[in-house]
Formats: sequence, C-alpha cells, structure tokens
Amino acid sequence: MNYINAFLFCGFVCLIGQIILDNTKLTAGHVTTIFVVLGAFLDIFSIYDKFVLWAGGGALVPITSFGHLLIHGALERAHNFGFMGLAMGMFDLTSTGIISCIVISFFLSFIFKPRD
Repeated sequence: MNYINAFLFCGFVCLIGQIILDNTKLTAGHVTTIFVVLGAFLDIFSIYDKFVLWAGGGALVPITSFGHLLIHGALERAHNFGFMGLAMGMFDLTSTGIISCIVISFFLSFIFKPRD
C-alpha cells in the first residue's frame, strides 16, 4: 500500500505542476519556487509530516519536500537554540543533497557542452 500512496502523492504533485504550467504563463522556475514555499508552509503547521507518514518516501521525492526539510531543520534548531537556531538549522537536513547537486553538476559540465 505504501507504493500506491507514494505513487498517488507524487503523481498529484506532478499533476498540479503540469496544470499550472499549461494554464498560466509561469515558468518552471516559478512553479518550483511555489512548490518549495508550499512545502515549507505545510511544514510550519505540521501538515507535511502527515503526508510523509501516509505516502512514505513518495512525499520525500518531490520538490515540496525541500521546503519541508528546510523549515523542519530550522524549527528544530530554533526550539533548542532560540532565534539564532533558525539560521543554524536551515541546511542541516538538506546539506547532503545540495552538495551532491553541486558536485554532480561540476563533473557533468565537463561532459556536456552548453548550447548557444
């Protein structure tokens, strides 16, 4: 059942993104930003955690999870260290993914050539 829930959640996020792209003049960057902010907003009220429990890894795959993880780490550190913990915990949970993207993009830039 976890696989079905994960598929349904990811499919729903993709469906919403495609509807936004098809029916508005927003670019992919705009939609990505909207989803990151939406994931952060849902985590503030502990709604995204319920999605993670229901969909499992399927809720951790879409871009909404990045906003969720940013705020989740910041709020956790803020609980322990006060206001300064917001800045300390912002990238605790996402640092591995960010560094991986930077390193992989660096090496892929040697293989592929940009278009004019």
